[in-house]
Amino acid sequence: MVELADLKTVGQPNWCPGCGNFAIWHALKSAIVELRLEPHNVVIFSGIGCSSKMPHWVNTYGFHGIHGRPLPIATGARLANNNLTVIAVGGDGDGYGIGIGHFIHAMRRNLNITYIVTNNQVYGLTTGQTSPTSDKGFTTKSTPTGVIEMPINPIALAIASEATYISRGFSKEMKHLTKLIVDGVRHEGFALIDVLQPCVTFNRKNTYEWFSERVYKLEETGYDVTNKQAAFLKSLEWNGRIPIGLFYREIRPTYEDELPQIAEAPLVRQRIEEINITALMDEFV
Repeated sequence: MVELADLKTVGQPNWCPGCGNFAIWHALKSAIVELRLEPHNVVIFSGIGCSSKMPHWVNTYGFHGIHGRPLPIATGARLANNNLTVIAVGGDGDGYGIGIGHFIHAMRRNLNITYIVTNNQVYGLTTGQTSPTSDKGFTTKSTPTGVIEMPINPIALAIASEATYISRGFSKEMKHLTKLIVDGVRHEGFALIDVLQPCVTFNRKNTYEWFSERVYKLEETGYDVTNKQAAFLKSLEWNGRIPIGLFYREIRPTYEDELPQIAEAPLVRQRIEEINITALMDEFV
């Protein structure tokens, strides 16, 4: 059975001391252990950003792709071998900026992928520009007089895009976050785990203290995770009180469930010796 030590890599993270990514990294590894996943059956995909270095430091298979593109690559892997546990990791700039089109379409397809978005509301890797989730009025080196645009609301967007598992964690609540990841991986369908992840270097507003004064757990309020309208109302809470936990869950056939081509076996295990593509080659090549 896999243990935390089995997931250790030769290299170690180079995030800033106190970065929220450390807790997310540990929660992800703890979830793999709790789920008893064998490392060779897990693939972690990422794009570009501080958090997107995650596949370097978890001893599973991994793929560090280009900016905003972890979900298309994860989709390809999932369809090629639907026996794999496929996890994608990225930041708010990566996933909710350049990758927002992929984010929406992956959710409406309900691919069986777990997507962890480390949301620090700033571009950390490029030293502190405004991101798609920066609060209105937030000052950065790219917006010295304050952000003009309204921020993207990833939870509301996920609800509108028909995702079937929608949650939010907080990197200071590591055990709680681990459970969200475990439940997200167990969920049959697309699982979003948006994580409030303070950037201690470039975001001096949305700090651990700022979040700690505001976050509360939905499961401690008698909240119904099957009520989509209630989920949407909860997704609008910010500033005064900020809910974390599972917002919405729905049981619906996955994209893979509706593909007869992989009903009996993953594509990678299907025999191809007797397939003759001569006619196609003659027509198109």
